[in-house]
Amino acid sequence: MNQEANRNERHKARMERKKAVMDERIHKADQEQGLLLVHTGNGKGKSSSAFGMLARALGHGMRGAVVQFIKGKDSTGEERFFSQLPDVEFHVTGDGFTWETQNREQDIATARKGWELALGLLQDERIDMLILDELNIVLKERYLPVEEVLQGLNRRPAHQHVVVTGRGAPQELIDAADTVTEMCLVKHAFSAGIKAQPGVEF
Repeated sequence: MNQEANRNERHKARMERKKAVMDERIHKADQEQGLLLVHTGNGKGKSSSAFGMLARALGHGMRGAVVQFIKGKDSTGEERFFSQLPDVEFHVTGDGFTWETQNREQDIATARKGWELALGLLQDERIDMLILDELNIVLKERYLPVEEVLQGLNRRPAHQHVVVTGRGAPQELIDAADTVTEMCLVKHAFSAGIKAQPGVEF
């Protein structure tokens, strides 16, 4: 048997073992429930991933909603696209990034309005997936108490998925979440002096 055939046989044997392990894990994972997912970290892709999940949910005939915190000064591609769809409620509640507003009292009041809107959606049985975009920033800056937010998240319908995005997710939210992904920055075009590009950053 030549070297390539040997490699193919070893690969087949390894994949057979892996399939047995994966089949067993899939068999044991028999619970079905709404998930709390957190996308955090300094790397790009937190909101992008969340909106990809929303597109996926819509493909399954689910109904979605979005509350964008912090963002709001400029229109984004996701707002333009998803707000046109009949099965998505899209709410932009921010006044712009914190370094632009430079007004903590205003930011707190704006965050509170956004959260009140989010609470209504968290209690809406019709919503299958809710994206709370940049809520982590709100919590990091302590515009809203983490305990209050966790209480609202815990009272949502059992089937409802919630995706929370933004840098600096607090440990309490990470502990409460079912799935947490940290986006790590390796390289970003902005550092090389390239401005934010439509369709990529917004």
